[in-house]
Amino acid sequence: MGDRLKHQRRGKGGSTFRAKAKGIDSNYISYDDLQKNAALKGQVVNLIKENGRNTIIAEILFENNASEYVVAAEGIKIGQEITYGKDAAIAIGNTLPLANIPEGCPIFNVEKIPGDGGSFVRGSGIYALLTTKDAKSAYLKMPSGKTKPIDLRARATIGCVSGGGRTEKPFVKAGNKWRQMKSKSRPYPTNRGVAMNAGSHPFGGSQHHAGKSKSTSRHAHPGRKVGNIASRRTGRRKK
Repeated sequence: MGDRLKHQRRGKGGSTFRAKAKGIDSNYISYDDLQKNAALKGQVVNLIKENGRNTIIAEILFENNASEYVVAAEGIKIGQEITYGKDAAIAIGNTLPLANIPEGCPIFNVEKIPGDGGSFVRGSGIYALLTTKDAKSAYLKMPSGKTKPIDLRARATIGCVSGGGRTEKPFVKAGNKWRQMKSKSRPYPTNRGVAMNAGSHPFGGSQHHAGKSKSTSRHAHPGRKVGNIASRRTGRRKK
């Protein structure tokens, strides 16, 4: 076997491949009785752009002197009043339990378990739609197109995530791309396996080689385990 493959070294982990900067912990404030029975008011005091994160972070100061950092909604501004809880108005940036959000409303930063601080729909410019509800669950149409049942007590924010249109701006030069990938601790630039020598990668060796399938057994030895691992199918689906 040739050299140890780069992605195999990354797979082990370690400080070499770990993002160095500590990010801001962006979660909802703890789910207290005031939010469950009435409403808790706060104010946006700052909007932060954090390296390695594609969304804007809002710093909110509440009337009980608690503060939090949370994924910001598109369109909110510094000084805007934000309300958390059952009695909050249906307005952009407010956070309510799914049981109190009307059907057809766009939402984001949805909790998986009530009180976990927000787990789903946190990427820039995306939102989910609350399609219908029954006695136990709310059914959300996720950005992927799938419908997912969520506990009615789980919280979500009205609107869509800030940072929409991010992918429409070109990088223009390789340095900008390199800085973005560095902030996420991702390898860039990378060489294609087919461009390498035969001893450096299973896909390597340019002279008279007809190519090799990207599908690989899940039980392949480490020097061969590249490409699509245990893939059932590859390529575009024919309509």
